[in-house]
Amino acid sequence: MTDRVLLSAWPHNIDACVALARERNLGIELMAFSMPDLLDGDWQRAVEEVRPLLATVPGPITLHGPYLDMSPGSPDRRINQVCIDRYQHAIRIAQDVGAEIIVFHANFIAALKTAAYRRDWHKRNAAFWSHMAQYACQHDVTLAVENMWEFDPNIIGDVLKAVDHANLRACLDVGHAYLFSEVSLEEWMAALEPYIVHLHINNNDDVTDTHQALTDGALDYRQIMPHLRALPGQPSMTLEMETVDDMRRSLDLLDVHAAVS
Repeated sequence: MTDRVLLSAWPHNIDACVALARERNLGIELMAFSMPDLLDGDWQRAVEEVRPLLATVPGPITLHGPYLDMSPGSPDRRINQVCIDRYQHAIRIAQDVGAEIIVFHANFIAALKTAAYRRDWHKRNAAFWSHMAQYACQHDVTLAVENMWEFDPNIIGDVLKAVDHANLRACLDVGHAYLFSEVSLEEWMAALEPYIVHLHINNNDDVTDTHQALTDGALDYRQIMPHLRALPGQPSMTLEMETVDDMRRSLDLLDVHAAVS
């Protein structure tokens, strides 16, 4: 089974990412539209510039949505409205560039471990993501909620179960699950299995979220990859790394082939 692999492309490396994608039959995850400066700037020009590049990409297209300072389901109505505006804008951009999936962070405050915070966060986020899933459905985009600081997979899983919408799914970030929780990867996969449509994969030093090559770091991807491949629906997976060199070296552990010329 060939892995459905994407490369994380920023403005500074998108040309090299597209070249590698064309060489190895891969996809692209656009990262630039996660940044507030671009969303408040000339994002229309950025969309027009990226379209012809993406037209040459043989694999799937995804987009990483805004995450900095985002607090979806905030009890502060004005903050919550900022998140709604940001996310809906990013969903429209995802549709414009032909992205099938857009990734958003859940942004649960993991330091607040009281039962009351978790209960109220769940209630507010079930409402927030229900409305967002309906909006995404109207724009033919699937939302994938990514784990970051969450120490328990059910923090996200319970929201997805409560909303129960085909356009609201999960993005499992393997490095984040390893660094920021004491729950095994097997437990993360079991809890989120019905919802996982996308993966973020990279390695780290067991201390910081360093986004290293799969071959470098504390995680043994030779052991991990069979488990990821066993997930139903063959989720797509983005090599979320800093350099194209690291992405290229990581392909040695993946089942990808050269594009047919």
